[in-house]
Amino acid sequence: MPRFDVEAFIDRQSIGRPQITVLLVCLLVCFIDGFDIFMVGKIAPAIADGFGEPSEAMTFLFLCQQIGLAVGAFLVAPLADRFGRRNMLVFACATFGLITLASVYAQTLFQLSIMRGIAGVFMSAGLPMALALISESTPKKRRSTFIAIALAGYSSGSAASGAVAAWLIDIYGWQSGFWIGGIVPLLCVPLLLLLVPESLKYRTERNPSDPRIADTITRLDPTASLSGDELFTLGENEAKAKKARLLDVFLDGRAWMTGILWAACMLSMANIALLAAWLPTFFQEMAGVPIQEFAIVAMIAYIGGVVGTLTIGWLMDRIRATTLIPIYFVGLSMAILMMARVPFEAPLFIAILLLWSFTQTGAQGGLNTLITQVYPPRMRSTALGWSGGAGRIGGVISPLFGGLAIAQNYSLEFTLGCIALVPLVVAILVFLLGRTSYAERFTEMRAAA
Repeated sequence: MPRFDVEAFIDRQSIGRPQITVLLVCLLVCFIDGFDIFMVGKIAPAIADGFGEPSEAMTFLFLCQQIGLAVGAFLVAPLADRFGRRNMLVFACATFGLITLASVYAQTLFQLSIMRGIAGVFMSAGLPMALALISESTPKKRRSTFIAIALAGYSSGSAASGAVAAWLIDIYGWQSGFWIGGIVPLLCVPLLLLLVPESLKYRTERNPSDPRIADTITRLDPTASLSGDELFTLGENEAKAKKARLLDVFLDGRAWMTGILWAACMLSMANIALLAAWLPTFFQEMAGVPIQEFAIVAMIAYIGGVVGTLTIGWLMDRIRATTLIPIYFVGLSMAILMMARVPFEAPLFIAILLLWSFTQTGAQGGLNTLITQVYPPRMRSTALGWSGGAGRIGGVISPLFGGLAIAQNYSLEFTLGCIALVPLVVAILVFLLGRTSYAERFTEMRAAA
């Protein structure tokens, strides 16, 4: 029985309509995922005011959302390694879209918090499954760049949620963000079903004799020579189907690497969750800056996030990731410190926000891209989801500090000074990651490729 190397076939492909289509649809998924996750933090004071509650009352809502995101990352994202990336992505978009729309009709802040937690279970699966689809449909030479573009879409969604705070809440109220956050993922469902095929690599690892593999290969390349009785493989020596197991991320020498990645993601995403939830409120409560004014400046800073995400994808194809990513985290720490010391009205403040957005999104994007590269396809969605789940655990705890800082009347300098310590620890962890045996083997394989 002749063998057909699917991985080599994908890597030989030129970038064309099939790859661009997958990228664009997954880009929209990443966009609305970023919009939904970060939207609440941008309009938190307006939500609290709409229910007649003080700003610190939003702590419970942030906590519920982060718990939901953590649960989803651990439970829903790994299902993509068993039932398919596209199938689970369709299910996740449909579910969190409907729940987000229903949230518009919440009568109390408690009801909204519970619904936000339930939506978060499915919301958290969007990014890892979209990245897995892009990674497994793109040739190796363009993979990091395509993932970076998708992550830039995620950052764009976060920035777009700021537009709700800046322009829509005064006219349509806090509900306007939930209308957008619910309708767009529902629009993604038919696009995924009609335009995006299931991952070839996923199908190959699940069932090397699946006839749908040959059909997809023929659509991608009509000149491909197939006899009809091929055994499809990933790599020349792989001939046996491997089913995903949840503990694979710890086996075959990956335990230390996975542990360090989880710790790094936990701290990095805790930092992101804290600032996403509370930064506009910090400036309103501690520096007297209205959330509408801060949102306008933050949207300008979004440009830095897009550039940071795209550049780290390009640089990771040229520089050792465990050397490059710590540089971004050190820069992030410096930017957070400077935000507290430079007046909001100063032109330099915009440059600092650009640096903050550049380093924060670039650093987390680098971690996500690294995860897609160091784990095999059969466990890739699980690895991304569980690393994200570890990050969400940090996100569950970190918003509590924001509520405490507001309640205790901490100064902006003290609050952001404490937060700036976190990226420094992450930089050390990522540097140590490069010294684990599995990561070293991965680096050697990439150098030889």
